[in-house]
Amino acid sequence: MKPLYIINFKAYKETTGDKGLKVAKSLDKFAKKSKEKIILAVAPTDIRMISRAVKIPVYAQHIDPVSPGAKTGHVTLEAVLAAGAKGVIINHSENRRDTKFIGEAVKLIKAKRKKVIVCAKDPTEGAKLARFKPDFIAVEPPELIGGDVSVSKAKPQIIEKSVKKISVPVLVGAGVKDFSDVKVAMKLGAKGVLVASGIVKKKNIEEAIKGLTS
Repeated sequence: MKPLYIINFKAYKETTGDKGLKVAKSLDKFAKKSKEKIILAVAPTDIRMISRAVKIPVYAQHIDPVSPGAKTGHVTLEAVLAAGAKGVIINHSENRRDTKFIGEAVKLIKAKRKKVIVCAKDPTEGAKLARFKPDFIAVEPPELIGGDVSVSKAKPQIIEKSVKKISVPVLVGAGVKDFSDVKVAMKLGAKGVLVASGIVKKKNIEEAIKGLTS
């Protein structure tokens, strides 16, 4: 089974607006040729533009579990779906929320029959959040995110523990840089990886994604 690659655009200047569109098109072009399973997680302001320009799925990086209405500043599920999002990431390490928030968000997303990835800092938290039955739990040790050493190399035992303890499919992330990292994660039972700067901040996007997938 091929791994799933979640490419997180975060809020980098390199992935915002027209620059983000260019990155998305490069990744879409690669996905068409390679048949790799790639999902883009983009800023809410860019979902509509990017989802209309590419064939690969676009996810929202976050939503607030609130109904539409007088909710100034909130990001509603209805808004991101109307913009073209096919799924949502909740509780990323850079936007962590409490358990109640996460549960309510997952319930809303699942009610709309959309995909949801819930992030966790370790296997214990992942196992706890799995009771909400998201499509995936993504385990990312915070201390390795954005670093030079991947979770596959620094803490492979976290991947193994996550797969054993968590009752839904597991993704892993933090410092993932190349295909050797992906191979270790898959061998230990993960279904895919989350990656950000290792792809989207590179000058040659297609070369970067190629190095991650082969």
